[in-house]
Amino acid sequence: MQSACKIYSAHILISENTYANLRGTYRIRNIDQVIVKGKSEPVGVYEVLDYHTSETFPHMMDVIGYFDAGMEHYRAGRFARAIERFEQALDRHDRDKLTATYIDRCRFLLEHPPGDDWQGVWVMTEK
Repeated sequence: MQSACKIYSAHILISENTYANLRGTYRIRNIDQVIVKGKSEPVGVYEVLDYHTSETFPHMMDVIGYFDAGMEHYRAGRFARAIERFEQALDRHDRDKLTATYIDRCRFLLEHPPGDDWQGVWVMTEK
């Protein structure tokens, strides 16, 4: 997870296993399903957002809502619709680098369609 922080422009990332074991209320967003180098099964990746303030992450709940909608379209292979939702998130918080990363990723996938076997899983080639 530590090396993935750079890829996702995130400070704190946790796996789905850690997420499942958390107790209490945390501000977290589901950011991807990845297959890490050396593994064959995808794992859920989550970003912990609790350290943010309203100044460092304005309109957080709105952004998360649009981001989640974008992820739903992304995972279904509807990349143009995903871009629309991600752009709405970016309109609410223009410094959210993760959302900008997904816009770029969707544009790439529109130009290089992944095929019928797309399952919304990203394969990481570096540890």
